[in-house]
Amino acid sequence: MWAPQPGPQTEAITATWCDELFYGGAAGGGKSDFLLGDYLQDVQTYGQAWRGILFRRTFPELEELLARAREIYPQTGATWNEQKRTWSWPNGANLKLRYCESERDVTRYQGHQYTWVGWDELTQWANLFCYRYLRSRLRSAHSVPTKRIRAAANPGGAGHLAVKAYFIDPAPMGYQPIRDADTGMERMFVPALLTDNAALLRNDPNYAGRLRGLGGQLAKAMLDGDWNVLEGAFFDCWSASRHVVRPFEIPATWARFMSGDWGSAKPFSFGWWAIVDDAFITPCGVTLPRGCIVRYREWYGSTGEPNEGLKIPAEQVGRGLVERMGGVFAPDGKIATRPTERLTYGRLDPAAFASDGGPSIAERLHRGADHVIAFTRADNARVSGRGAMGGWDQMRARLMGDEDGLPMIATFSTCLDSIRTIPALQHDRNRPEDVDTDGEDHAGDDWRYACMSRPWAKQPKQPDKPRDRYARKPRSASGWAA
Repeated sequence: MWAPQPGPQTEAITATWCDELFYGGAAGGGKSDFLLGDYLQDVQTYGQAWRGILFRRTFPELEELLARAREIYPQTGATWNEQKRTWSWPNGANLKLRYCESERDVTRYQGHQYTWVGWDELTQWANLFCYRYLRSRLRSAHSVPTKRIRAAANPGGAGHLAVKAYFIDPAPMGYQPIRDADTGMERMFVPALLTDNAALLRNDPNYAGRLRGLGGQLAKAMLDGDWNVLEGAFFDCWSASRHVVRPFEIPATWARFMSGDWGSAKPFSFGWWAIVDDAFITPCGVTLPRGCIVRYREWYGSTGEPNEGLKIPAEQVGRGLVERMGGVFAPDGKIATRPTERLTYGRLDPAAFASDGGPSIAERLHRGADHVIAFTRADNARVSGRGAMGGWDQMRARLMGDEDGLPMIATFSTCLDSIRTIPALQHDRNRPEDVDTDGEDHAGDDWRYACMSRPWAKQPKQPDKPRDRYARKPRSASGWAA
C-alpha cells in the first residue's frame, strides 16, 4: 500500500487542519504523490461525503497524474471510469479529474460542491481567478470538518507572481499559517526539495545531475525550488546588479521622455525615461554608456493584487501623470502650475488611440493632463520580421548591453513593479519569440514601447589594427631609425 515519504510530504498531507495548502518548489519533490495521497487519506473516513476534484490547465496535461493514480488507487479498491473521468471507491467517495483552461471554464462548476479541491501545477494559470472561484465550491451538506484545497507547482509559469504573492511572500520559509482577512481561511506553504524524495533518488540516482545540466537560473529553480529564480524566463539576461541602480539626480543635459501601456481592469504602466548623453557612473558603481535609457519614475495602476487594475477614468490618470511631475491643477481642472520637468516626447499603447464612437483613451488622457503631456502612437511591433528588430528583441539587446557588456537600459530601484514583473515574463507556448500575454506583461509592454522609440543595435567591437612589420620606420633627427 502507498504511504507518504517522511519529511515535507508527510507534514503537508497530515496538515488536514489547514484550509489551503501549497506544496512546491524543486522538480522531483513528490508533488503528484502529495496531491493524490492527500485526497486518498480521507476516503475511508467520510465515504460518499468525500467528493473531490483535481485540475490541470488542459486535459492532456493530466495524463502523467492519471498514470501515477493508476499505480496507487486500485490498491485501495478504486476504479477508473474513462467516460466520466472519475475515480470511484466502493463506499461512494469519488475524485474527478478535470481541466480549466480559461476563466470561462469555471462556469461549468457553478452549483457544484466539493470537500476537496486540488490544483496540479498551479503556476500554469496566469492568475488565481479560477482557484478562487472553485474555492467557493468548497462546501458540503454533510459534516466534513477537514474540507480543504491543495495545490502544487514548481517556480515559473505565467502565474508565478500570483502564486508567489499569495502563498510564499507572506512566509518564504514556509510552515507558517496565514489567516486570510477576507475569507477567514488559513493557508500555508510547504517547500519541497528534490532531496526530500528519497524514492526518486534511489530509483533514479542520475536525476539531479540531469537537472544540474540545465545550467544557470533554470537549474537553480529546479534543484533548489528557489521562487526568486524563474523557470523559462523570457528575459534570462536580466540582472538586478546590472539593470537596477540606486536613484541619483538626473543631469540637466539628459533628454527625457515618457512611455505608457494603458489598462483599466488590468494595470496600466507609465514610465519616465532619461537618455544618457555621455558615459556616467552611478553612485552604486554601474557604468551607463552614452545612449543608455534610464527609467527614473513609474506609475503602475494596480490594486496591489497581481494583475488587477485600478479601473479609474483616463482623465484622472492624465492628471495623475502631470502631478507626479510636479504640476498643480486648479479646482476647474486647468493647470495652475506647470511642471518644470520637460519631456521631449511621449509614446503610448496604440490601442489607446482607438475610437469607438467617442473620444479615445489617448484624447481623454490629454484632456485630463490639460495637454501638458502629448502622446503619439508607439511602435507596436512585438517580434522581429522583414529585416527589422521587434520590440522584444530591441529590449533584449539593450539588456544584454553594448560591445563592452555595459547595459543600454536600466531602472531606478524605486520602480518596484517593473523590477517585480519583467524578470517573471514567460515565453508564449505557441510563439516562443513572444511573451505570454496571460502573464503580467504591462510594464514589459511599457518598456518595449520605450525601446522602440529609440532603436538601438550593438556595434561589433573593432579589432586592433595589426602593425605592419615591414612598414618604413620614421627616422630620428640623427638619421637613425626610431
